Amino acid sequence: MKFIQASQDPWRAPVGEFGPHAVPPAAAHSLLTLEQWLAVRDTWPEGLPVGLTLVNTATVEDLADDLPRLALVTLQFPKWIDGRAYSQARLLRVRLRYLGEVRAAGDVVVDMLPLLQRTGFDAVQLRDGQSEASARRALQIVTEHYQGDVHKTRPLFSRVPS
Repeated sequence: MKFIQASQDPWRAPVGEFGPHAVPPAAAHSLLTLEQWLAVRDTWPEGLPVGLTLVNTATVEDLADDLPRLALVTLQFPKWIDGRAYSQARLLRVRLRYLGEVRAAGDVVVDMLPLLQRTGFDAVQLRDGQSEASARRALQIVTEHYQGDVHKTRPLFSRVPS
């Protein structure tokens, strides 16, 4: 799991107001909203790294054709108890075979780390006040799970030799 510090993150949202008729300029490591991406995707330069921030109500399947062009998809947790982004991450990894970075952002707390990892997140931006050291320890507490996940798709009973 990669831990993202906002001050050291190369990904940036475009600066300025971009309404329905104004589109953000193409720049490497731009982190766009879905609306911004839809406005620029036909003219976005090939090979220029672009990322997308999705709200947890977005339908990730609608992005299937765009995923090869996206280096990063950031999924939002508006509240730590709202788990819809877990499902989005799993769909990105398992059904859509997305290979880019999937990042958790928003109200992300240490207790979420094991499930974030199991559902396909590979980067996280913890909310203020959360300890990266504690988050790293949380990933080491339970190392084997009975159910399958995005990394080990078969349940434990079918992985263990009889």
